[in-house]
Amino acid sequence: MAQTPRRLRSVMDSSRNPAASGGSNTSDPDMAVLVDRAAAGEREAFDELVRLTHRDAFGLAVRLTGNEEDARDVVQDAYLRAYRSIGRFRGDARFSTWLYRIVANCASTFNTRKRRQRADLLTDDDAVVEVHPDRDPVQAAETAQLRDELDAAIQDLPLRLRSVIVLRDVYDMPHEAIAEELGISVSAAKVRLHRARRRLREQVFPLPGENLHAV
Repeated sequence: MAQTPRRLRSVMDSSRNPAASGGSNTSDPDMAVLVDRAAAGEREAFDELVRLTHRDAFGLAVRLTGNEEDARDVVQDAYLRAYRSIGRFRGDARFSTWLYRIVANCASTFNTRKRRQRADLLTDDDAVVEVHPDRDPVQAAETAQLRDELDAAIQDLPLRLRSVIVLRDVYDMPHEAIAEELGISVSAAKVRLHRARRRLREQVFPLPGENLHAV
């Protein structure tokens, strides 16, 4: 699975994918200086961090909540949390990665609160099976039409599956971080990732005789 994040990023156009777009033109050293200044209490430095990261943070929130209105609430909450805790940022990861985790946590809390009553028939006790690379939908999507179909298919996934595949295959977060932010086990995160990838393949690239409605 190590190659999958790169392949999925390759099918998302630059306006929707931070990895493909390269995000801000600001280098990591420059970002680190801003983080240090913000941690020292300089509000202008934090405002600049917001300006540099807002597009990608908002894009992640949209993917995790499914609509822009909810995403705005999530991003606002995420930046508020980041501002309050930036003094504890250890610098052992990129600031953007740290911020993505906060956004993911805020989105998870928001979605849980909003969809508490939604029934979800999926379980987490199935064995994890690797998706064969030559049948992986993210590897096969090479045209603009397929990219659009794949992006639409991701949005159609149940929230618990969509969250994992976006965090892992688009934002390249490790399984451990995903599990922590979503409040699930690492094995459950891997199971959901497998299911999400399988559902995408079945919807976008169904094999002959394949049951498209299989869970």
